[in-house]
Amino acid sequence: MRSAVHAELGRPEDVLASQEMERPKPGPGQVLVRMVLAPIHNHDLMTIAGQYSFKPELPAVPGTEAVGIVEELGEGVTNFQVGQRIAGGARGTWAEYYLADAKRSVPVPDSVDDETACQLVSMPLSARMLLESLNLQEGEWVVQNAANGAVGKMLASYAAERGINVLGLVRRSQTVEELRAMGIDNVVATEEDGWQEKARAITGGAKVSRAIDSLAGDGPMQLLSVASNGAELISFGAMTQEPLKIPAGELLFRGITVKGFWAAQPPLKPERIGELLGELVQDAASGKLKLSIEAAYPIDQVADAARASGEPGRKGKIAIKGTATY
Repeated sequence: MRSAVHAELGRPEDVLASQEMERPKPGPGQVLVRMVLAPIHNHDLMTIAGQYSFKPELPAVPGTEAVGIVEELGEGVTNFQVGQRIAGGARGTWAEYYLADAKRSVPVPDSVDDETACQLVSMPLSARMLLESLNLQEGEWVVQNAANGAVGKMLASYAAERGINVLGLVRRSQTVEELRAMGIDNVVATEEDGWQEKARAITGGAKVSRAIDSLAGDGPMQLLSVASNGAELISFGAMTQEPLKIPAGELLFRGITVKGFWAAQPPLKPERIGELLGELVQDAASGKLKLSIEAAYPIDQVADAARASGEPGRKGKIAIKGTATY
């Protein structure tokens, strides 16, 4: 089978190549899946570069999510059938065939397109799990930066369904208008003078008890400038690739607490995660949730795909496409 591989850590466009490999065999509780479409996520590229939380055993096949067709069942698997289309998190998905844990996969209804199905986990499920972990009640406020990112937009939408208020921070004024056109309000641009006063006017002086940071660097202090004393700062990402810059006084005198959220180890029970993923499939089946792919590259062009994924201004994910169709 054809697979994307990197034999060393480094810039993805430099170290990625394609090669022939032996097709894996499913073990107990696993299914062999013929890949249809696999998205390129930021954490995939960071892993290839050696900048993520773990270092893969080399040579490695990247990819952590996909949609595909069940080709073979491992011992003990009874919840899927050969020929069924499934989606979910997995390892080594940038290949014609990959192994998936049957308990972490879900069947995909015919009404859900491949573009949406292949990326149900990383962004939508992360947003749902993050919101769940905040333990906020109806009417309470949370502030987030990178509000125009995929997770930021989804979190605002899911929070609104629960009656939770989200104050969003973005960099440019133009982005505020773009989000408003999507039905996402309560957003301010940090490039504008007096943006903190605009933020406080939006909340009406209400307590802002949670702050979600996806930037690192100066991002936390922007959030904390509008968050309330005693607020909890959740580190969700590090787009700037800089350390968190938080003065000791924020912790000592304002009672700010800081914790991290990693979707690979969420503070939720596996059963609840499965329920949330099932709800996302239902949303996708009804047309409520639709995710786009800007371009899909064959495995032989994986380096070009990685390069395209790093280009700014994309309207959707870059993906790797397999030879399977459904």
